Amino acid sequence: MKILSYLWKTIGPRRVGLVVMCVYAAWLVFFYRYHWVDGINLLIHEGGHLVFSLFGETLGVLAGPLLQLAVPFFITFRLWRRGEAVPAAVGALWSAESLMYTAEYMADANRLALPLIGDHPHDWRNLLDRADALGSAEEIGLVLHLVASAAAMGTVWWTIRHESEAID
Repeated sequence: MKILSYLWKTIGPRRVGLVVMCVYAAWLVFFYRYHWVDGINLLIHEGGHLVFSLFGETLGVLAGPLLQLAVPFFITFRLWRRGEAVPAAVGALWSAESLMYTAEYMADANRLALPLIGDHPHDWRNLLDRADALGSAEEIGLVLHLVASAAAMGTVWWTIRHESEAID
């Protein structure tokens, strides 16, 4: 903790925040694994299933992943509209992370290795099977991971450029 305190005092909280964003984004891109942020995504995801299952099975299945992606995007959009650039960048990084979580879940549609809550079926296995794309689950998941990686790195790049102007 002394090193963090030293960095905080020496280079300032804004630069420490940028370093943390860079390290987190790099970890997401190269070493992504389920972690605490995904617990938040999972709560939103399951809430989407719960609420929208009242409107039919297909909407109930789709609503989980869609709400999980929409909530961080909506928060990012609202922060951006209010002129809060750095919090919006953190929200954009959360949006990219949520997309990575979705990519991981999608790529698992054939393997069925990820643990699921209760006895409810694998969303992406169900959705991709209906779209006759189950055989391409891993490839689609990889493409989605690459898109999420580009979004995470783009967010960090934009934040560094924006903050370096504000710091200088």
